[in-house]
Amino acid sequence: MQITQSLHAALLVSNLEKAEHFYGQILKLPKADRSRNFPGTWYQVGNFQIHLIVSSEIIPDLVNLEKLGRNRHLAFAVADLDAAKAELLANNCPIQMSASGRAALFTQDPDGNIIELSQQ
Repeated sequence: MQITQSLHAALLVSNLEKAEHFYGQILKLPKADRSRNFPGTWYQVGNFQIHLIVSSEIIPDLVNLEKLGRNRHLAFAVADLDAAKAELLANNCPIQMSASGRAALFTQDPDGNIIELSQQ
């Protein structure tokens, strides 16, 4: 077997409207074409997609509240971490700076999915 690229990650969300606001309006990800017959939205990040799938049951799985980066998370590169932080704070999103001291922060979507933003 030879894996050649990463295609997508699927995240469960309970409220598609709130999730679309977070991923589309706050993170400013563009929507991708989606031809499925169940509730959800796809977003494009370069050659990678985020698939938001609506679920009536979301089971929190945080194992480390003090360091969000030591939980399951998605990581994205940003051009300007300060601008990303300001956008998140302006939208009342939780922020936790990376404990390693590098230029990165962690936030959570409305269902608690953790997103890392790292300046490259």
